[in-house]
Amino acid sequence: MSTPIEKTGSLTSHVSWLVLAKTLSFALALALPLVLVRRLSQTEFGLYKQLFLVIGTSVVILQVGFGMSAYYFLPREPERQRQTVINIVVFNLAMGSLSGLVLFFYPTLLGVLFRQPGLAAYGRLVGLVILLWIVSSFLEIVPIANQEIKVASAAIVSVQLSRTVFYLAAVLIFGTVRALVYAAVLQGVLQSILLLVYLQSRFPGFWRCFDLAVLRRQLSYVLPIGVGALLLNLETDLPSYFVSNRFGPTLFAVYAIGTVQLPFMNLLQEATNSVMILRVTMLQQRNATGEILRITASAMRKLAAVYFPAYTFFLIFRHEVITFLFTAQYTNSANIFAINLLLLPMAVLLYDPLFRAYIDQRFFLLRLRLALCSMMAVALWFATGHFGLMGAISVVVIVAAAERTLTLARICRILGVRGTDIRLLRDVGKLAVAVASAGAVAALLHALLGRLKPIFVLAAGGAGFVFTYAAAVYVLRIVTAEEKAFLHDKVALMWRHWAARPAP
Repeated sequence: MSTPIEKTGSLTSHVSWLVLAKTLSFALALALPLVLVRRLSQTEFGLYKQLFLVIGTSVVILQVGFGMSAYYFLPREPERQRQTVINIVVFNLAMGSLSGLVLFFYPTLLGVLFRQPGLAAYGRLVGLVILLWIVSSFLEIVPIANQEIKVASAAIVSVQLSRTVFYLAAVLIFGTVRALVYAAVLQGVLQSILLLVYLQSRFPGFWRCFDLAVLRRQLSYVLPIGVGALLLNLETDLPSYFVSNRFGPTLFAVYAIGTVQLPFMNLLQEATNSVMILRVTMLQQRNATGEILRITASAMRKLAAVYFPAYTFFLIFRHEVITFLFTAQYTNSANIFAINLLLLPMAVLLYDPLFRAYIDQRFFLLRLRLALCSMMAVALWFATGHFGLMGAISVVVIVAAAERTLTLARICRILGVRGTDIRLLRDVGKLAVAVASAGAVAALLHALLGRLKPIFVLAAGGAGFVFTYAAAVYVLRIVTAEEKAFLHDKVALMWRHWAARPAP
């Protein structure tokens, strides 16, 4: 079995690679809705969001997080790596085939779900997309679990680039929702091929190594956590189903644009979680609780450095952001956007890596999310009926706040956190001060320039915000020596590449 080249590196380096990849991926993904809202009517855009809501929910739910077991088993059991990966491929194939067969024989389920009989015409195609996407979803996980961060980064960018190209071609050439679904099928085929090529190159002959005993241990590890993640996905998607079912595709389009920043919210956290799961798992084996607490605080600091300013800037300029990106027909999405932004500062509180490493705690999240999902369903039924779209997004934020609060209390007990440990988060407090300063400048600029076109308000406000935030970070001495060295090395590398270019 070939040995990966990358096996070491700092948390900052690994997270930075993944963040860079996911940033590029997000930038590519953001281009798609900007085109769609201009090429499709609100009703057609809402229909597109409904179909891909079903696809996204199904891909997450039917996997039950089984692919994530690679983070736990690949570094711990190097002699059984081929068994681990083929078990995941077989499991995903089985679950994807099940969903595909259900929609093949009962395509009317889509029409029943959204109370729109016309959606049944897309049922079989949607089933095929779900099958392909479930199987190929392992492509972004396995290189990270195998500690090949640069390979994983390349895979993330490549997948999003091809997806954006296929979707844009579909909407620009054909301009129909059906063409977008066909593009999703093509994307799934491409991802599946890339996954098989990678697995064969790193784990030769993996397809002959299916092991039922290893599969049972993987299931034992992942099911409680996976079902908990499934319930978290339900918490995220359930409001969309309520809104879509109750208000139809046109108003659902308004709601979907109001929550459009969610990929950005997950951007840094997904990369941090991917690296942290491996680190915390290894440290937990050595019972290094103090070190786990230290790197968790360090990761929270990095999240706060991005999430705090993002929340403040988007909150101040929410109307300009929505109008500039998605046209004036989605102006009503700005208030939904403002409430949904509250999820950004909440996301600083990390807990997923810890619950995946401390497997004896895996049932806590399961019980908590079962209770919260039940409460959310009842709350959504009431809130959408009385408060419409604003009621739906408010329920999302309240439930997220409750979960973060309860999990934080549990994590503190697991790690034996003491009052003196608050010093580990002193930079988070400094970041809050820096953001408050930048926010004050941005709010003043917004008040002075509010009557100009959105692009000019965003440009001037953004420049003032970034400059003030950077100055405050420098004055408060928040950047560490490691981070300065990392940035210095990257700038020096870029300069050497530039200087080495031949003269024209």
